[in-house]
Order: sequence, then structure tokens, then C-alpha cells
Amino acid sequence: MSFANPELLWLLLVIIPMGLMIRRGKSPLEKIFKPEILGMIRVPRSGWSPRVRNLLLIGAYAAAVIALARPQIDHGEIKVKSSFINVVVGFDISQSMFAEDVYPNRFEFAKRKFDTFLHYLDHAKVALIGFSSRAFLIAPLTEDFHSLKFLTKNLGLEYLNLRGTNIMSALEAADNLFENRQKKVLVLFTDGGDDSDFSQEIAYAKAHHITVFVYAIGTKKGGVIKTRKGVLKDQKGDIVIVKRNDAIKSLALQTGGAYMVYSLKKSDIKTLAEMIQAKFKAQSEQETTIKDRRELFGYPLAAAVALLFMALFSLPRRRVA
Repeated sequence: MSFANPELLWLLLVIIPMGLMIRRGKSPLEKIFKPEILGMIRVPRSGWSPRVRNLLLIGAYAAAVIALARPQIDHGEIKVKSSFINVVVGFDISQSMFAEDVYPNRFEFAKRKFDTFLHYLDHAKVALIGFSSRAFLIAPLTEDFHSLKFLTKNLGLEYLNLRGTNIMSALEAADNLFENRQKKVLVLFTDGGDDSDFSQEIAYAKAHHITVFVYAIGTKKGGVIKTRKGVLKDQKGDIVIVKRNDAIKSLALQTGGAYMVYSLKKSDIKTLAEMIQAKFKAQSEQETTIKDRRELFGYPLAAAVALLFMALFSLPRRRVA
């Protein structure tokens, strides 16, 4: 048997002075009268004597200290294997993602869909990157979805002026996060950027075994981009209208992934999560070692409560007629 908090056992030393005080302590009447006379004039009590009460309180204190020290029986170690899927999610943070053809804008819509995406993922580790002309890490692979939701909720790009959508940078960043893993899943929340040819990105993804899933946000009609200075205009003074680029569909399909156009329904992102989990079942296993211990603090705790109850409430003595 061992204790989880053995340092608390030092509190048992307090019992020594407490016991000495009970042993030496005398009532005022014992100092005045002899024991023979005191026995004649004292009124018999119907409960515990003060000394017994004090001993019960000391016993309750000792049992409470032992309970706080948490006695345990160690049954050894158990190795637990857990299976999970590694997923890297890339947020397009280029200026076109602030177009308002999707309410409230494409970027905010992507954040909400990502929150729903995490809700439907089971046994997965998720990393988060942002990309435009280049990519940067927001969060490494983790099972802590609460932290990921907090990060994305507070992710604001109002003060960034990032133009261009470089999908290759997202692929390279994802490959670095996956390291030597064979199965690599990359989910892109993007409007597709401006490129019409993704042959280089397709070749890179195939060479590095990256399966790309694209969740395309935006309309074919397009929308305007609002900035702090008003609606974005080009050098000629014309209002810039950015449209969804469906050419990126080839990247998703030719790497074995899927292409999905945004929807206001939650069922679309649920379908995407289920598709990924069905395609990449238990591709990785992680072994965790835990200690198998049985907690025994309940026994001394129950004893402490019982002794305290007995000390505070007198039990009537049986009188002999």
C-alpha cells in the first residue's frame, strides 16, 4: 500500500501533544477533592466521559489525516492503445476571404463551419494553419478541440493585408506537420484563389501522399470586399468583385479527396467529417501507459466521520437497577 500525499502523514505527530494534554489534564474538582470523596459527590453522567470524548476526537483527527493522504493499492501499469486520424485544416486568410457574398463574410463563415467540423470528428488529432501568399502555423496537432475552437473564435485578420492564395504553401506546411506519417489529410477552407492550373500542387500532393479535401466558400456571382477605407477598388477605380474559383476541384479529386461547395446546412460539414473518418479509419495508434490504482481513502474517511459523531453525541449508559 502507498499514499498519494504521504507528506500529509506528518500531521499525525500532532497527536502526541494532544495525548499528553489529555493524560495530564485534570478537572478543577480533582484538584480540590480526594478521589474517594469526589466519587461520592459527583453526579453520574449518562454519556461518554470527557476523556473518552477527547480520545474519540483524536481518533477522528488521525483517520481524517490518513484519508487526506489518500492510501492506495497499486496493481501495476496498464498500456492503453488509442487510434486516431491526423488532420491538418488550412484557413485561406487572403483578402478575398473578406468578400460578403456569404454572410457575414467568407472567413467568418469558414470559422463557423470549422467549429461544426470539430463537433463531428471522433478519435482525431487536428492541426490548424493559415495561408495566403505564405503559410503559418496556428496550432499543432492536438486532441484539445476546446482550445482549437477558442483560437479560431478569436482569430481576427482585420489588420492584415494579405493578397494572393498560394495553395502550395499550405501543402508544404501540412507536410511538415505530418512529418513521416504515410496517411496525410488536408482540409482547406478556401474560395479557390485565382489560379486555373493546379498541376504542380497535384503533383506535390501525390508525391507526399497528401489527400486534399476542399470546402469551397463563395458564390459564382462573387462579392465585394469591405475594408476600413470602404469597398476595395482596383487601380482604375473600379470595384473589385471576387468569385469562387472551382478550378481547385481538380486538386481535391485527383488526390483522392473530395470537393464540396458551401451550404447553410450543417449536414454538409457532417458529411465531410464522416467521409474523412470512413476513408482513414485507425491509421495511427498511440500507446499510453496508465497506473492501475485502487483508492482506499473512503475507509478512513468513514471512520473519521463515525468517531466524530460518537464524540459529539453522547450514547446513554445502561443503568443497573
